[in-house]
Amino acid sequence: QVHVVESGGGLVQAGGSLTLSCVASVSIFSIPLMGWYRQAPGKQRELVATITNGGTPNYADSVKGRFTISRDNANNTVYLQMNSLKFEDTAVYYCNAKYPILSPYWGQGTQVTVSS
Repeated sequence: QVHVVESGGGLVQAGGSLTLSCVASVSIFSIPLMGWYRQAPGKQRELVATITNGGTPNYADSVKGRFTISRDNANNTVYLQMNSLKFEDTAVYYCNAKYPILSPYWGQGTQVTVSS
């Protein structure tokens, strides 16, 4: 069983920045893929960014050039640096730990609200 806990959400003005953190209960070096997803009111959960345990990132087109995903293996933490935030980035952001074959482990989410 893997537990992940997100933090760092909040209220920010458009154009501002936030950094989200996701702490895992196990060594993240052992987790092949970790990612950030988000869900806005009335919409489906969508991919924001993922990162492999080798450090290879992948981003949704909507956040490329604005968001950066990174991992700190020593502290079992994955970060999402969000710059140039837009109103449409408002959502609950979820962290996810994924092993092959198994269902992913999800956190409880952290709210990000961008005021226009």
